[in-house]
Amino acid sequence: MSHLTQVFTQVGGDFILPEASLIEKMKNIKGFVFDWDGVFTDAGKDFELNSRFSEIDSMGTNLLRFSYYLQHKEIPTTAIISGEKNRSAFTFVERERFHSSYSKFANKIDAANHLCSMHNIQLNQIAYVFDDVLDLGLAEECGLRIFIPRKSNPLFNEYVLKHHLADYVTGATSGDGAVREACELMIGLNGNYETVVTERKNFSDIYTSYLVLRKATTPVYYTTQEGMVVEVKP
Repeated sequence: MSHLTQVFTQVGGDFILPEASLIEKMKNIKGFVFDWDGVFTDAGKDFELNSRFSEIDSMGTNLLRFSYYLQHKEIPTTAIISGEKNRSAFTFVERERFHSSYSKFANKIDAANHLCSMHNIQLNQIAYVFDDVLDLGLAEECGLRIFIPRKSNPLFNEYVLKHHLADYVTGATSGDGAVREACELMIGLNGNYETVVTERKNFSDIYTSYLVLRKATTPVYYTTQEGMVVEVKP
């Protein structure tokens, strides 16, 4: 057992595909897509339908994009695709300078296809972090699938595995650092975790160059109306 597999297995992660296969999948990835409710959050909301996100997960997405930048010298495509409208997700996308936010998409494939057309990538070049039923259509098509399970839906967890819709299952659950786990795993699969953290720690020239490009990204917000993808203000 490799060190990476051992470390993530010890925190409860489940490698549905072996590490070597995941490394090969990562070589083809050009975009990172996340669901929101149940991924960044525990899916709970207040009476105004507001939710929260974690700074731990936020740092994970930043380190992941820097890991990609170190390999490719460009910023990867990043987006959140949600079945609902989440103001906290809009705040996150704006602050972290993701490329896109897609909200109110019951069929997430429509959003993903639009994202691919806007950024000249393919569905099989997307890594997707997800947790529930609305995500399965996209999970079936994308290149790398990281599933966040919950004890409350054991039959659904079983369904995902039975139908080969996940490549890795996180040990952390919804809203409990699962995004950070997913991001650290993907950095580990890239093989440059030590460099990523060291360069960020030192605020090195290459990290500064990455940060300039990240900050120059202008997020775009979309929703769906009468079957069409339309741009909206957050």
